[in-house]
Amino acid sequence: MADTNLDTCAREPIHRPEAIQPHGCLVVLDAGTLEVISASANVDEVVGPNALSANRLGGQLLALEEPLTLWRDQGEGAFRGKMDAPSLAVIAHRQGERLIVELERNHVDKPDDILSRLTGFAQQLAAQVELADAFSAITRFVRELTGFDRTMVYRFDEDWNGQVVAEAGNGALPSYHDLRFPASDIPAQARKLYEVNRVRLIPDATYQPVPLRKLTTEDGEAPLDMTFAQLRSVSPVHLEYMRNMGTLASMSISILVDGKLWGLVSCHSREPHWVPGAIRDACDFVVQSLAMRISAHMASEDAARRMHLAQYHRALLTSMSSTGSWTEGLAREEAALLALTAAAGAAIVVNDECLILGRAPDGEAIRAVARWLSEQGSDLDFFSSQSLAQDMPGGDALAPLACGLLACRVSEFHNSWLLWFRPEVVETVTWGGDPHKAVQETGRIHPRKSFEAWKQLVHNQSLPWQQAEIAAARDLRASIIDIVLKKAEEVAELADELRRSNKELEAFSYSVSHDLRAPFRHIVGFAQLLRERQSGLDAKSLHYLEMIGDSALAAGKLVDDLLHFSQLGRTSISKQKVDMDKLVAEVRQGMAPELRGRSIEWQVGKLPIAHGDQSLLRQVWHNLIDNAVKYTRPRDPARISISGRIDGKNAIYTISDNGVGFDMTYHAKLFGVFQRLQRVEDFEGTGIGLALVRRILERHQGSISAEGEIDKGASFTFTLPIAG
Repeated sequence: MADTNLDTCAREPIHRPEAIQPHGCLVVLDAGTLEVISASANVDEVVGPNALSANRLGGQLLALEEPLTLWRDQGEGAFRGKMDAPSLAVIAHRQGERLIVELERNHVDKPDDILSRLTGFAQQLAAQVELADAFSAITRFVRELTGFDRTMVYRFDEDWNGQVVAEAGNGALPSYHDLRFPASDIPAQARKLYEVNRVRLIPDATYQPVPLRKLTTEDGEAPLDMTFAQLRSVSPVHLEYMRNMGTLASMSISILVDGKLWGLVSCHSREPHWVPGAIRDACDFVVQSLAMRISAHMASEDAARRMHLAQYHRALLTSMSSTGSWTEGLAREEAALLALTAAAGAAIVVNDECLILGRAPDGEAIRAVARWLSEQGSDLDFFSSQSLAQDMPGGDALAPLACGLLACRVSEFHNSWLLWFRPEVVETVTWGGDPHKAVQETGRIHPRKSFEAWKQLVHNQSLPWQQAEIAAARDLRASIIDIVLKKAEEVAELADELRRSNKELEAFSYSVSHDLRAPFRHIVGFAQLLRERQSGLDAKSLHYLEMIGDSALAAGKLVDDLLHFSQLGRTSISKQKVDMDKLVAEVRQGMAPELRGRSIEWQVGKLPIAHGDQSLLRQVWHNLIDNAVKYTRPRDPARISISGRIDGKNAIYTISDNGVGFDMTYHAKLFGVFQRLQRVEDFEGTGIGLALVRRILERHQGSISAEGEIDKGASFTFTLPIAG
């Protein structure tokens, strides 16, 4: 009975409540005639007397007819405006042949302060290297800006269970940090609304809904879809859920990553609490900035992981191509085969023959798994499971060694499979209350009332297979089929693998450029337009606009560096003899304009000829010399020396300075992406330059190292092989 009622609750038409929350009013107009179709019962209370005259706008609302008509005829986006008497914010959007107009009190004490705080937070967010630090920063910022008692970053997993991954609070409400909540707490239809309407405010969970009253009757009238209405009334079950949590006010902002719901920034207060629209918009802006950061981080991590796994793929491909059979080739590279998917064991099944590698079940159990896979249909080429006990009859007996399964069919004509196994990982999951508990009263389901930490021991689960690992397994399957069916030569196979890698990098580059570069250009452009207008802006506000523009320009530079870094792996290298003396001289000459006024003592020795890509090696010298110039800025005079020598089969180049230096304790971080050893406030930069240098040198089969001492300078030495 409970499950049935839960399903009914999940199907509740929450986008058509036919009522609103009372902190504003709503008017529905005919898009063509601007006749009033329906309105909330509190229009006069919010706007003033005679706000509606028969079925037309009246009173103070008459002032909206002209701007609404202009907006309607333009047909773009949503309408935003305001009324002065009374002071109301006006938002309108089109729903089919209707215009939904919402009015809400418009009060922000210090609008300029919002701009200032957004600028400061943009700089703070850019300085966070780890995502966890960015999550913590945004919870603190949103809580301080809105005044809620508790703010959380709530992340969904693949089954739509949620976990609180960051939290900021004032102690008025209990901490939910690291607790998990079942998918049923936010049903699928609610999640769908979160995807299309990002911001949702409930100032008072004890409110009485204000009904919509019809003023005209339409033929074949459909229920009013209030998906995009800010004032839309909330399901009584959700309000009861809030009260059970001890929260009388809430606000949620959707975190959309690549157009999909990744999580929420969720705010709660013990007492009723209203947040002005301008502050809600500011919170939405910073949350979507976080979403772009998450997207770039995920894409970068996935690309880096795939590139890392590609080395195992290459080893397996080479081994298969150089041996008599592909099975022998895989077995010879057992460690690479397991590392490709981070598996503990693997098996190759060809007809009834079974080759076992690593920690895996016995042959008979593996053959049973292969037969079960084949029984699922001839179109099943790939299968992954985190819990074979749930997916395969009798799979629980395999849990100690084969709880997780990744499987590829490697022949379209025979029962041949490549299998990877992971053991069971028993995990203790801490939920915010018993996720299975609901209260049945008076014929309907009620949300659970307890949110105390409830621990559950989870069995029959392995570590999840990551997308990069699944992609690596698919690529290996493609290579095996290519070898078995087409007997392609090694060069052709490597070229195919390279094309797949290039597509992944191109997709990553497009994602970054599309999702990040355009918004930053818009920020810079609009900030410039506002500075040019100047009307009504004091000097401090103009300064804030300049800071926004500068921050956006710096972020754009970071995006460009990221794109350069991600594309370097597929950049072709055209090696030739390179005059390093000439290259260094050109780099110094190109930097001359920015060195005016600096006192720098250069000591440049004779440099040996290099063999490599001239354009890429120029980038190496530019980054290293630019760093030396930048980090010697506090010195007068600055001293920079450049030298080179031949050592056996290698050319060795060194650049030293007397700058601020660095602590050798953190030497390992020096060449990592975003790893800065100096504060961004003291020295500009994106934290990518040295990582780019290392990658270029590795593409040349070279290397780089560094030595430094705090406040005594640094020395960078890189090596390039001499062409034979």
